[in-house]
Amino acid sequence: MSGNLRLLADTLARAKQENRAALITYMTAGFPTVDDGIAATRAMLNSGADIVEIGLPHSDPVLDGPVIQAADDIALRAGFRIADVIRTVREAYQATGKPVLVMSYWNPIDKYGAERFGSELAEAGGAGCIFPDLPVQESALWRETAARYGLATVFVAAPNTTDERLRELTAAGTGFVYASSLMGVTGVRDAVGTAAGSLVRRIRATTELPVCVGIGISDAAQAARVARFADGVIVASVLVKAMLDAPDAAAGTAAVAELTAELSRATRRHAD
Repeated sequence: MSGNLRLLADTLARAKQENRAALITYMTAGFPTVDDGIAATRAMLNSGADIVEIGLPHSDPVLDGPVIQAADDIALRAGFRIADVIRTVREAYQATGKPVLVMSYWNPIDKYGAERFGSELAEAGGAGCIFPDLPVQESALWRETAARYGLATVFVAAPNTTDERLRELTAAGTGFVYASSLMGVTGVRDAVGTAAGSLVRRIRATTELPVCVGIGISDAAQAARVARFADGVIVASVLVKAMLDAPDAAAGTAAVAELTAELSRATRRHAD
């Protein structure tokens, strides 16, 4: 069974042809329940998201801020299992036909087995994985597995990533490059990091892969600014926060759908 790396590439290329940045949204698997997380994910994909990242909850999410930490904790307390992230991917993909990625720390996948996870993810229709804490030098096992199953391996570049490291990760990565707009953990911010544009230019000097910007994009105005120079706009914490703040899951799903539609409109570029 082959995964959907090609679908991911085609989706990003189509957005470029339409003179817009692709909108990539995020939801934690199993949050607030597995079924509710699936409903929210489908709502995002049906409201303008081009691609979705499904977060695999972790007990020590050191790169994430309080919003995603809270969602992870709720999912884990409810008994989240890796099978739940596979189910979420499958149902989101089957319902929408859009690319679905898994965002995870490496340790849970290493313990589960890279071969097993890659096989199950591809069978579910997944497009690939983002491992923010997996160094290129330690990624051979996963990259070989991903190549065998037709899955993307997306690496994360930060503003302080050296040019040498950028060349290494863009040479090893597939699908797109995740450019972090600022240093620090994920979360809702009042402004996008000023280093984002410079980082995108540096990455593009090393690769023809699309470059998508995330971390700290919290509203339509910020998304519109990033869409001017990035191939994709990644929005995570503010969507999870909408679920956290809602009085119930149905209201949260409605809020997520509305916010996704606003963000989708913002990613369309307009001539100055």
